[in-house]
Amino acid sequence: MPSAAPKLEVVHADEPAAQPMAEQPTEPQARPEALRLLEALLFAAAEPLDEATLAKQLPNDVNVKEMLALLETEYATRGVNLVRIGRKWMFRTASDLSWLLTKHTVESRKLSRAAIETLAIIAYHQPVTRAEIEEIRGVQTAGGTLDVLLKTGWIRPRGRRKVPGRPITYGTTDEFLTHFGLEEVSDLPGLEELKGAGLLEGGLPTGFAVPVPSDDSTLRDDEDPLEPGDLDLALAPAVDNAEGEAAAEAETAADDTAEAEAVLEVDAEAVLEVEAEAVLEVEDEAVLEGEDEAADEASEAVSDEASSEDEAADEASGEGEGEK
Repeated sequence: MPSAAPKLEVVHADEPAAQPMAEQPTEPQARPEALRLLEALLFAAAEPLDEATLAKQLPNDVNVKEMLALLETEYATRGVNLVRIGRKWMFRTASDLSWLLTKHTVESRKLSRAAIETLAIIAYHQPVTRAEIEEIRGVQTAGGTLDVLLKTGWIRPRGRRKVPGRPITYGTTDEFLTHFGLEEVSDLPGLEELKGAGLLEGGLPTGFAVPVPSDDSTLRDDEDPLEPGDLDLALAPAVDNAEGEAAAEAETAADDTAEAEAVLEVDAEAVLEVEAEAVLEVEDEAVLEGEDEAADEASEAVSDEASSEDEAADEASGEGEGEK
């Protein structure tokens, strides 16, 4: 028996096509009141909560462990998950969505005093070696200080000095000019400008001068060009910014300690001088007292001698009268 042919529905042009019946929205299923209370407590908490703390806020007949397990399952596929940290519970962003909330920021850190002094010396005296920096500063320069400045991109190795040991010479970079808003390094303030800004106090040594800086990339007569591997050598040992800054801060602390020790030495010398003066004064007073005592004894001796002579004269006079 032949199968029945499908029926065709004739639609007239002036009649609208039959619209499918819209699905009726389903009503949300009612959730247990204890589950809603637990959800609200965890959502509003500023820190993870343990089961004992949650049980105090819920009705006595609520099984906290069962409700937590149910809530954990309910939030397992959502953007926020209920997680347990130790013995406490909290809501946390789903681990596969953490990249949405990742924030990249640039943390600005201040250079240590040692790094600022080193940078200033390089800017004004370039090309300059590490030994020359230490000679100008008067203290030893930690390797971390140069590492920090190299990583900022403000200084660069230029060449090697034509002296025994062939130390690396350093100079500034274009990044240094960009950061400090300079067109060229010669725009750095000179002696008069530094005085006008109050950065140099009076009583400077005779012949004191601020050099005119120059960042000409052309090597000088006393410099050799860098060799392959010198750039790596200049940055070695590789340290991160935190280690470099820690070394620079340690160097600054050492400088402060040396200054404090120098002040203590000066104070100790002053104390010794005061004590020596006090001892001399005591000795002078003792000498004066001794002289006064000797004078008193001599005066008493003279007085005793004069009394003895008077008594002898009286006795002689009495004997003369008796003979008469």
